[in-house]
Amino acid sequence: MNQPVKLQSFKLNVNGETHTVNADPDMPLLYALRNDLGLNNPHFGCGLAQCGACTVHVDGQPTRSCVTPLSAVGEAKIVTLAGLGTPEKPHPLQTAYVEEQVLQCGYCINGWLMTAAAFLRDHKKPSEAQIQDALSGLKCRCGTHISILKAVKRAADAMG
Repeated sequence: MNQPVKLQSFKLNVNGETHTVNADPDMPLLYALRNDLGLNNPHFGCGLAQCGACTVHVDGQPTRSCVTPLSAVGEAKIVTLAGLGTPEKPHPLQTAYVEEQVLQCGYCINGWLMTAAAFLRDHKKPSEAQIQDALSGLKCRCGTHISILKAVKRAADAMG
């Protein structure tokens, strides 16, 4: 006989705002962000931390939210794509993606932007090889990899 799941209360700091979620401690952070908080990014891709569509920053580190249980988040600051920049003041990566016309379907872009943002924060003036290496674990089924790499390089140059 299955035991009933004991829900716990979690206070999540997401994009600078505090939210309370009552959930199973093993529930993936992704589900809380999408289902409980109504955020339409990050996306559910593979559910196995292999594609990157679910990537968010947890205390500044790119984290695959589809395999990160709520119990592991604690008091961490979570930033989603919606918290990276605004329409009025976009992150340099967001501007570069538009300038390079990267978007096709847009499903995977969340993971690429969030991973690249953390990488560029820590690596000023990276080489193309370093950018490729930093983004190597991400997937794009539309095949926009070349445009993505150009946009990340453009953003790196703009960020100086």
